[in-house]
Amino acid sequence: MEKKYQVFVSSTYEDLKEERDQVIKAVLEMGHIPVGMEMFSAADEEQWKLIQRQILESDYYVVVVANKYGSLGSSGISYTEMEYDFAVENKIPTLGFVLNEQSPWPSQKSESVEKSRKALTNFKSKVKSKLVQFWGSKEDLHGKVSISLIKAITTNPRTGWVRSSEVIGPEVMKEIARLSSENAALRNEIDRLKSTSIEKNDEIREVVKILDRNEFTISIRFSSAWEGADQYKATLLDIFEGVAPNLQVENSLPEMAKNLALHIAKSTGYYKDYPIGKNKIIGWAADLASLDLIEPSKKKHSVHDKETYWSLTKLGKQVLIRSRRIILEEGLASADGES
Repeated sequence: MEKKYQVFVSSTYEDLKEERDQVIKAVLEMGHIPVGMEMFSAADEEQWKLIQRQILESDYYVVVVANKYGSLGSSGISYTEMEYDFAVENKIPTLGFVLNEQSPWPSQKSESVEKSRKALTNFKSKVKSKLVQFWGSKEDLHGKVSISLIKAITTNPRTGWVRSSEVIGPEVMKEIARLSSENAALRNEIDRLKSTSIEKNDEIREVVKILDRNEFTISIRFSSAWEGADQYKATLLDIFEGVAPNLQVENSLPEMAKNLALHIAKSTGYYKDYPIGKNKIIGWAADLASLDLIEPSKKKHSVHDKETYWSLTKLGKQVLIRSRRIILEEGLASADGES
């Protein structure tokens, strides 16, 4: 059964119409269901209760923040922040997208009142306390929402929705049970497949252990100079976890360097042009390729595009899905301090 997920899209409205359209387009292109407060009418019941109900029924929650705090509810808190708090309190997986401070932005779409600017700063800090993506344009936002949703659905699948015609009813279940009980050959085949699956799981576990055994010192620069670059200890497993989510589609070497810097340093203040040395990124890419976790991307690019692109292999995707559980089961270290 093909699942469709409901994605609640939250943001200020007037200043982010085009950006919201791109987020909704990204969700629709993936075959899922976007919803947001501008789609609702308060004619039959009070608006906030309706919004709460829609958030509770959603599988994922996306919040887009720029330089407006937005209209306020009766509590003096903006509806966008109220929606975000409600989603977090009810453990709805939240995906945050905050405007990059270095990106150009129209002054008329920014807060002019000091009280609102302060409230916006506090709200951004709240959103950034979780892992977020920073965007600079509506096109950039579209791509990052798509990648983040793919990652969220892969690592944290939710209930979702299916067509009623695809749901197997009790009569069909009885017939399946009857046929299964009469078919000894099928049961033997299932046992064989289970044995094969166990072998495959052992292979994934062994790859994760190999990644964890190889440790490196990573230099991350926060200016154009390499002198004074911060030093971090990280395993090849940390490196894989830093770059793999964005390799589910594909990613270039410069972007892999930025993703890894964010993952290891937990900061967006890194130098934007190869915060980690290009030769280091190439070397680690070769290490991951030797373990059959990544491969050169098969997507076509412009002849003028000289970048090298990589993507996850089938094994790489399986390792990405299962690595966090194996880390917990084996007591392995990770870059975010879990063990």
